[in-house]
Amino acid sequence: MGGRVLRLAGWLVTIGMALGLSLWSAAPAAAHNSLTGSTPADGARLAQAPTRIELRFLARLDPNTTKITVTGPDNVPASRGAPTVNGSRVGVDFAPGAAGLYIVDYQVRSADGHPVSGEIRFTMTTGTPADPSPSPAVTTPAPTSAPVDPAPSTAGATTAPTTQPAADSDDAAPVWPWVVGAVVLLAALVAGLLLRRRPRAGG
Repeated sequence: MGGRVLRLAGWLVTIGMALGLSLWSAAPAAAHNSLTGSTPADGARLAQAPTRIELRFLARLDPNTTKITVTGPDNVPASRGAPTVNGSRVGVDFAPGAAGLYIVDYQVRSADGHPVSGEIRFTMTTGTPADPSPSPAVTTPAPTSAPVDPAPSTAGATTAPTTQPAADSDDAAPVWPWVVGAVVLLAALVAGLLLRRRPRAGG
C-alpha cells in the first residue's frame, strides 16, 4: 500500500516538473513579438496596386520603436508619409511605381525589449511608367518642308498660255494691206481702159 502511494507521488512530481519546464520555456517565446499577417500577403502578385500596406503582429506595437519601409524596383522608395500604429497593426500609404518586386522591411520591439525584424515581398505585374520623356518626340518640325513642293507647279502652268496669243496677233496683221492694194490696182486698170476708149470715139 505504501509503495503505491510513493509511486503515485513520484509520478505527480515528474508531471509537475515537466509542466514547469514547458511553461518556463514558453514564457520567453510569448514575450517576443512576431508577424501574423499582411496586406498584401507575402509573395502576392498584384495587377492593381493597393492604396495602403498593413502589417499585423502578435502583440501591441510601440509607435516610438516601430519602423516600416517600402522599396520598389531599383530600390526606389514606394511609400508616402510616416507609418501609423494602431494596436498590433502598422500601416503606411503605398506609392506605386514601375512593375516589379516590392519589399516591405519592418522592425519592431517586443515587450521584453528584444528587437524583431523581417520583410515581406510582393510583385506588381503592372505599374506606373517611370520615365514619361518619350512624349516630347511628337513635336518634331519635319512636316514644315512639305508645303514647298506646290510652288514650282504653279509657275510652270502660267508660262505656257502667254506665248500663244502673241503669235496669233502677228499672223493677222499683214492681211488688209494686200486687199487695199489689189483694189487700188484694179481701179487704176479700169481707169486706164476708159481713157483709151474715149479718143477713138471722137475721131
